[in-house]
Amino acid sequence: MKTFLLTTLLLLLPILMFAADPAKHVKADEAAKIIAEGKTAIIDVRTPDEFKDGHIKGAKNIDIMSKDFEAQLGKLDKTQPTLVHCQAGGRSTRALPILEKLGFTNLIHLDDGFGGWETAGKPVVK
Repeated sequence: MKTFLLTTLLLLLPILMFAADPAKHVKADEAAKIIAEGKTAIIDVRTPDEFKDGHIKGAKNIDIMSKDFEAQLGKLDKTQPTLVHCQAGGRSTRALPILEKLGFTNLIHLDDGFGGWETAGKPVVK
């Protein structure tokens, strides 16, 4: 019986982990469509230097490594659709649980990050 329960739990774990993810995951093409609607806040969690080298038009730079990261996020509208990205997806993935904890209800994650955005030929502000 214990083996059956353990096996069942191990099989359900990936499903439960996916269900707990608060964000809609998109690639550059879908992100561009969402941004074009003009209803979405764009949060770039890269460093200020990375942001200066190029960013998505309309993005707000809030460095995940800054000491006041959560405080800066706390000033934003938590009900507005919010697209989050970094360079490749790692830092922004780490930001998702923080955003969820702060009460953001409509999160969108750019899975391939700004690098994927550029590779897809999407417009960049420099």
